[in-house]
Amino acid sequence: MSDFVLSLPTDPGLRAAIGEIDGVDIVEWDLDGPAPRSHIDIIVPPYWGGIRRLAKVSEVSAQLIQWQSIGYNGIEKYLPSGYPLANATSVHEAATAELAVGLAIASQRGLPRFIRDGLEGKWELQTFPSLADRNVLIVGYGGVGKAIEARLAGFETKITRLARSARDEQNLAGETVHVHGLDELHALLPATEVLILGLPLSDETRGLFDAAAFAALPDDALVVNVGRGPLVVTEDLVAELTAGRLRAALDVTDPEPLPADHPLWSLPNALITPHAGGDSTAMMPRMVSLIQRQIAALRAGERPENIVLGG
Repeated sequence: MSDFVLSLPTDPGLRAAIGEIDGVDIVEWDLDGPAPRSHIDIIVPPYWGGIRRLAKVSEVSAQLIQWQSIGYNGIEKYLPSGYPLANATSVHEAATAELAVGLAIASQRGLPRFIRDGLEGKWELQTFPSLADRNVLIVGYGGVGKAIEARLAGFETKITRLARSARDEQNLAGETVHVHGLDELHALLPATEVLILGLPLSDETRGLFDAAAFAALPDDALVVNVGRGPLVVTEDLVAELTAGRLRAALDVTDPEPLPADHPLWSLPNALITPHAGGDSTAMMPRMVSLIQRQIAALRAGERPENIVLGG
C-alpha cells in the first residue's frame, strides 16, 4: 500500500497522461458510487458534471479537492465544510486567451461570412473592421485577462483593463498598468469597440451586462465572452444582435448548453463556440503538472496552490 492516495475520474485521458507516480496509489472515482478508500489525499472530480457530486466527498477523509476548472461558482452549495478546494489556475489561461483572441479576430475580419461564402463557392470581397487600432476593454484582470492582454500585444490595439477594484499592478510583460474598478464600467463602455469578458461569476457580476450596458456601447461594437454565460443577460444581447447594432462572439452562454432552437444560433452577427476555451491539447499536460505539484506540496507539509475554498 502506498503512502499517498490520489483519486482520478474515469476519463482515460487524465489517467493515461499522469502515468505512475512513485509512492502514490492512484484509484478511479467519479464521485457517483461508493468511495474506493476511506481516506484519499487528493480527490480530482470529473471535469464536466462534477459539481453536484461533491457531496460524496463527505464519505472519505481528504487533504485536498483539486478542481479541474478555474471557475468554481456554486461549489460551496455542494462541497461539505472542512474540505479545502483548489481551482485549476495555471491550467486554462493560455488556451482560453487564445480562443478569446481567435474569436475577436474571426469576428472582426469576417471569417464566419467568408466561410459561409466558401461553402457556396462564392468569391465576394467585403471590408470588415480591423483588430488593429481598436479600443479593447478587458473586463476581468486575473490570469485569463492578463493572458488575453499578452496575446493582444502584437495586434496594435488600445487596451483598457477593468476588474472588481481599481489598482495599479504588473502585467505579464512586467509593466505597471492601471486597472479600472467595476464602478467605472459604464463610463468606459462608450469608447469600447471590442469588449472581452473574462470575469468570474458572482452575485456582483451576474447579469452585469444588461440592456443598459449594451446601450452604452457604440454601434457595431463586438462583445466577446469567455468568462461565464450568466455575466450577460442573454435576452438583452439577443435584442441588440437582432437589431444589427452589436456583434457577439461567445464561448459561454446562458443557458448552457445552448438549445438547438435558441435564436443566437440563427443570428449572422453571432459566433458561438461550445465552452471550448480551456479544452485544448495544453490542458492535460498542465493539469498533470498541477497535480504533481500538489502532491509534492502535501508530502512536504506545505500549503497547496490555488486554495479557493475551505483553506
